Amino acid sequence: MKKEIKSTKAPSSIGPYSLGIESNGFIFLSGQIPVNPKTGEIPMGIKEQTKQVLSNIDGVLLDLGLNKNNIVKTTVFMTNLKEFDELNEVYGNYFVSPFPARSCIEISQLPKGVKVEIECIIEK
Repeated sequence: MKKEIKSTKAPSSIGPYSLGIESNGFIFLSGQIPVNPKTGEIPMGIKEQTKQVLSNIDGVLLDLGLNKNNIVKTTVFMTNLKEFDELNEVYGNYFVSPFPARSCIEISQLPKGVKVEIECIIEK
């Protein structure tokens, strides 16, 4: 059985999808973009955008009574892999070993013109 995940600490969905779905002890969190859920603002640089995305993920985890150590897999979407080192610096300071498994993919565009989106698989 699946259960919808909701949070006021992450941006609202901008389409016909759930923020996340819980199923069989895992939570599949939809991609988070760097929109501040309180102000709607989007930071400019890749480091600032990555920090905001991770902050949005933290908010959802907090609502679930979990933390970043429950994340087992991330998928990172970027519009410019030349900024990978900057993203990786922020990402590497966020997570601790053992790091989640990760894929990183360059794509041509993301919603609202942002530079980064991160989705997660979370173990309860």
